[in-house]
Formats: sequence, C-alpha cells, structure tokens
Amino acid sequence: MTPADELIDLLRRFNVEADRFVDVFARSHGLHRTDMNAIAHIWRAAEEQTPLTPGELARRLSLSPAATTALLVRLERAGHVERRPDPEDRRRLQLHIQPKAQALAAEFFAPLGVHMREAFSYFPPEALKTAIDVTKRALAATGRAADEANSVTSEGAALRP
Repeated sequence: MTPADELIDLLRRFNVEADRFVDVFARSHGLHRTDMNAIAHIWRAAEEQTPLTPGELARRLSLSPAATTALLVRLERAGHVERRPDPEDRRRLQLHIQPKAQALAAEFFAPLGVHMREAFSYFPPEALKTAIDVTKRALAATGRAADEANSVTSEGAALRP
C-alpha cells in the first residue's frame, strides 16, 4: 500500500468514526444525520459571517426544495435554527443558528476536542501545519468528487423516464 493509499484509507476510517460519534449526539437529541449536517453548514456560515439561504443549504445537502423546507421546519421546531429575512433583500431568507443549538453541540463535542488536542500534542507545529495542508486538500478533493457525483446522478435522473 502506498502512503497515499494508506492516508485515503485512514481518512475513510476517520470519517466512519466521526459519523459514529455524531450519530450518538443526533440520536440523543432526536435529530437525523441530515439535520446535523444542516446545523454544521449553518453554524459554519455564521462563523464566516455569510449566512446561508435555504437554497444554498439545499445545494450543499443535495436536497430538493421540499425536503429542505421539511428539514428547516424540524430544526425550527426544535429551536436549533431560525429563518430571518435578509436585511438587504427582504424577499430572501437567511438561516441562523440558535444559541440553544450552539450550547448543546459545544457541550457534547468538547470531550472530542480534548481527545483530539491530546492526540495532536505529540506533533511539532510544523507537522501539524503539514497535516492542515493535507486535510484542506483532501477536503477540497472530496468536495469536488461529491459535486461531480451529484452532477452525474442529477444528469442520469433527468434522462430517466
């Protein structure tokens, strides 16, 4: 196995373990995996100060408009997100993470952060910088592959009777 193949395998296994960890949180709060992904996207957008619209969330999650609406209704009822009019264009909606969701997630995910920091403490800063670069590139490659797969799947669905 080449180093690249071993890294791909390790990233795949990491993803499975991370999903398993997140599923514990999701189940304990009556959320679906897609709900968790939506919250993660909305939270990240808030951190970047670029609130998402429902349409952008639908694109990121590969959901139909109807499925996205149902998802947002569930998350609003649970008090995790809120849809607000865009202050610059009141016809558009922006999605905002609620403090309740942030507090729940921060409490649950804090121990993971402790374990990850402990694992990373064995490496010098330069090695971590390399790992950051590798991870960013792997993330971008995975995003491109997902977009390509979604495009092929969407094209194939459009061709079916």
